[in-house]
Amino acid sequence: MAIDHYDLIVIGGGPSGFAGAMRALDFKKNVLLVEKTGLGGTEVFNGVMTSKTLWEYSKKVRQVRDLIPNYEVKFEDSDKEVREAVRARRSIINNHLRILLEESTQHLFHLEKGRASLLGRNEVSIQRDNGETFTVTADFILLCTGSRPRYLPHIPIDERIILTSDGIRHMRDFQKSLVILGAGVIGCEFATIFSNFGNSKVFLIDKADRILPFEDADVAAIVAESLEKNGVEVHKGASLVRMDIVEGEVEYELEYKDGRHEVNRVQQALVSVGRQPNIENLGLENTGIRMTDRGAIWRDDTQTSIPHIYAAGDVAADLSLVNVGESEARHAVERMFGEPGRRLSYENISTIMFLDPEVAAVGINEQEAIRRGIPVKVVKLDYSLLTRAIAMHKTKGFFKILVTNDHAMRILGMRAVGAHASSAIEGVAYLIHTQQGIRELADMIHPHPSIIEGIQEALRMLLGTSIYKPEVLKDRLQCYVIENGVKTTVGTVF
Repeated sequence: MAIDHYDLIVIGGGPSGFAGAMRALDFKKNVLLVEKTGLGGTEVFNGVMTSKTLWEYSKKVRQVRDLIPNYEVKFEDSDKEVREAVRARRSIINNHLRILLEESTQHLFHLEKGRASLLGRNEVSIQRDNGETFTVTADFILLCTGSRPRYLPHIPIDERIILTSDGIRHMRDFQKSLVILGAGVIGCEFATIFSNFGNSKVFLIDKADRILPFEDADVAAIVAESLEKNGVEVHKGASLVRMDIVEGEVEYELEYKDGRHEVNRVQQALVSVGRQPNIENLGLENTGIRMTDRGAIWRDDTQTSIPHIYAAGDVAADLSLVNVGESEARHAVERMFGEPGRRLSYENISTIMFLDPEVAAVGINEQEAIRRGIPVKVVKLDYSLLTRAIAMHKTKGFFKILVTNDHAMRILGMRAVGAHASSAIEGVAYLIHTQQGIRELADMIHPHPSIIEGIQEALRMLLGTSIYKPEVLKDRLQCYVIENGVKTTVGTVF
């Protein structure tokens, strides 16, 4: 078979690969996208669409349960919600690509379903489902093969009784009891979801002294309080000794820091201990690509050690986030065929944690500032002061903003905990991206009543012009400086 040549071959049809291929079309480049299973990747099939649709539906169920305590949701209803959301997302992607393939007059986009592996620095072998294998070449290659849930060798994960996030789609009913291993963001999200439904007694194994160890203690505390109020039992400071399938159920043994052991049995377990990149059988050894000490693909601003091979998304990133992967892929293509103008910045990455209450984050938090020795000014405002939050009867939460400890007061980070948190974060993310101070946002006239008014009031406190005074409402407003790891409370004016 003749060897076909493309301007760009993208390996992996998840969010990163799709974004990269579409960006290359903007440059009028001839693009081949290779995907071995289904377009959309983890975002569609067993990741974002599944968990976030479940979260949204579980919130509605929780609201009903607050009014009707004995209300029980049917599993078929939640499953239907997920399937419809996945179907809608897949339809958008598939129809978009079908039109590109069948109706586009440019004929620049090409799609192959199969397994791709690198034969060399410009050659890619593709094996179709029918066993047919052929070779193609390209000027550039973009690796976007994503990641999968991390397995622990001593746990018999079967994706039926002991699951990872991939196994959620195999569930056929709510179990009466569920244990979740891992108290990071994903573990806490699923604890929130299943406790909201109210059909399962949920246990959460937390090896550390608190959940969400990478977030500040005040963020973790408000989420933990909500989980426990919702019936979740947190095994604090507990290490997993073993987890086995016994008589069709899950038996797990814990060891606490005081040496005490405990054996429990539940009907199902969810293992959430991170993700690992899909690099096996990719043929990296045929290219001489440099790897990191941790076994990941080494990159510099998305470019690997081979100048015309790039990597984007989970396959090479520490942050398994759809928006990060898409941005990386677009940036990589711009480096190949255009002039991006600047290196890709990760300082203004906005993230959402689908918890109760919702948590949104951008930039650094307090513990990161302390770890890096960055002097900061911090302002914190409670949701109970916000008219919109009071009207919604959702006053649990706060805004916390970190700025440089100087006159410029450039914003370094923010945490929003509470209703509409994800919508409130974007203005601050823009200021971080543009390295601006706080005065522009503080001087704007924000809509009333709205949650984002709280950001404005927090920034006014930093400027010493707030309506509410910290020295009066000490339990709801805080202003302080952290320098050399020492926290010093100050008054209204810094």
